[in-house]
This record gives sequence, structure tokens and C-alpha cells, in this order.
Amino acid sequence: MLKENLQKDLKQAVKERKEIISLTLRLLLAAVSNKEKEKKYKTGEEELAEQELLEVVVAEVKKRKEAIREYEKGKRQDLAEKEEKELEVLAKYLPEQLSEKELKDMVQQAIQETGAEDLKDMGKVMSQTMPKVKGRADGSQVSQIVRDLLEKNAD
Repeated sequence: MLKENLQKDLKQAVKERKEIISLTLRLLLAAVSNKEKEKKYKTGEEELAEQELLEVVVAEVKKRKEAIREYEKGKRQDLAEKEEKELEVLAKYLPEQLSEKELKDMVQQAIQETGAEDLKDMGKVMSQTMPKVKGRADGSQVSQIVRDLLEKNAD
């Protein structure tokens, strides 16, 4: 379903001569194709499941965010803006993102379930939380919330 949407949107963007959208979708579809080849080599299966497609989109989003940070550090605002435009295109294919309050509630629940008390238990909380938020929250944001809540609990 997602792959068909990507291909349809690419065709539409090319027709309408929307350069940034068509470029970004081509890059995303190339990443999907690479993932499919990798899966075929490992398991013999050709098609990616929707969850695997989503993981590819998440990985591409993460690459863009990292590139934006690096370009801004290097004072290359022109390149950072290009990456931001690509990020906007990719974000349309992600599921609705969790709010900070929803994330805090999920992390708090994971802290209670694991019995975590301080920063030493961060791994337990992260391993409990990340599968629940996959694709709907940025890992660094989750990590920061876990750290903040565990520090608050330790005091």
C-alpha cells in the first residue's frame, strides 16, 4: 500500500514538474528497492511488509535530520534548507507522531513496569518503550524523556 502510494505520488510529481518532491521520492524508492534486495538475499522473500517500509521511511527521515544538524553546524544554510524540504516530503509518509505528553505517559508506564529507579536502568526503559513508539516518535526525543524522568525519580 505504502509503496504503491509512493510510486503514484512520484508519477504525479514528475507530471507536475515538482523537482524536490520527485527527487526525494526517487531517493526513498531507491532505499526501498535496496531493502527489498537485501531481504531477498537473506530470506528469499521479495516484498517488504508495511512495517519494513515504514522503517525505511523512518531511516530516511533520520538521515535528513542528521544532515540538517551538520549543515547548520557548517553554516551551510542553503543545504540545510534543501534537506528540510526533503524532510517535509518524507514526513507525509510517516504515521501521526506522538505528542510529548503521550510519550511521557508511555515512558512513565515503562518505568513503573520495569521498576526502574535511576539512569542505570535507562536501557530497560528504552527497550520497553521503543517497540511501542516505532515510527511515531524520534528515538532521541524518547531517550531525552527517559533520561529526564529517571533523573527526576532519582532525586
